[in-house]
Amino acid sequence: MPVATPEQYRKMLDAARAGKYAYPAINVTTMETANAALKGFADAKSDGIIQVSTGGGEFASGVNLKDAVLGAISIADHVRLVAERYNIFVALHTDHCPPEKEQSFMRPLIAETARRRTLGMPNLFQSHMFDGSSLPTKENMERSRELLKLCKENEIILEVEIGVVGGEEDGIDNSKADRAKLYTTPEDMMAVYEALSPIGGRYMLAATFGNVHGIYKPGNVVLKPTILRDGQEACIKKFGPKGAADLVFHGGSGSDLKDIHETLEYGVVKMNIDTDTQYWFTEAVVKHVDTYRKVLLHSEEDVADKKRFDPRSYLKEAEKNMAKRVQQGCDDLKSTGKTLYK
Repeated sequence: MPVATPEQYRKMLDAARAGKYAYPAINVTTMETANAALKGFADAKSDGIIQVSTGGGEFASGVNLKDAVLGAISIADHVRLVAERYNIFVALHTDHCPPEKEQSFMRPLIAETARRRTLGMPNLFQSHMFDGSSLPTKENMERSRELLKLCKENEIILEVEIGVVGGEEDGIDNSKADRAKLYTTPEDMMAVYEALSPIGGRYMLAATFGNVHGIYKPGNVVLKPTILRDGQEACIKKFGPKGAADLVFHGGSGSDLKDIHETLEYGVVKMNIDTDTQYWFTEAVVKHVDTYRKVLLHSEEDVADKKRFDPRSYLKEAEKNMAKRVQQGCDDLKSTGKTLYK
């Protein structure tokens, strides 16, 4: 059963934390991109995380429906069916649910898991992210507490965010965010522990340290991984070893490898990769079009070449190219060869 059970997912995170490596969390929007993620993980012999955002779910349901919940369920069910043929574990996750979509996206998906569990079926998703970073910290934590209670009942891990990830992704624009909010403080991290630890469920924390969504020229993004170290040390000093959080690195595409490796020392167990995998997928399509442009469309002189305009011809190349970037992500995060699947 390569889609991890809740227990297997917890073991994945525990192993990453103990071994100082992390899992690439790949955003997908289609069967092709989901297949690319699975291929990349399998080629690297690494476990991993496949995730769907609200925008990704809308896209997956089709331009007529734009139903984020339906699309997310469709992708999750596809991954579960296909992953059975792979010798690695994957976990299914939803990414960046903002407060205004909690009721229309995240809660219905949790309810679907609860429904399935009553029928003896496995969880639909193994974890969900509530991105309350746009809210005041107190309100963010109040809503996170309620969601963690609900997740705990269904053996789901909750990811929360404190601070703001810069840039723009999936329609959420933080490109003009207050720079101070790009850097989580030790007090912020302690506030998360104080709010969520009494619930008893498991959570991951996306703490910000200057990370930015999107793609930028070298030097435009200044990461400060020591912020994660300082926050973890403050929590451990106040609450003991249990105060250290499972950390998530957002905006991982294009980051300097030195910074990535440093975050692994401080407890990062999950890093989101979206922009780079989008680029590598599209790169293969562009190369196909550039190579066969003259035969992709009918002309006055001749008809187009069906073998070249068949979507399968370029989508297969896109899937393979994206899988290479996923495999690179496993190498970068040191998860290559460390699958727990036996």
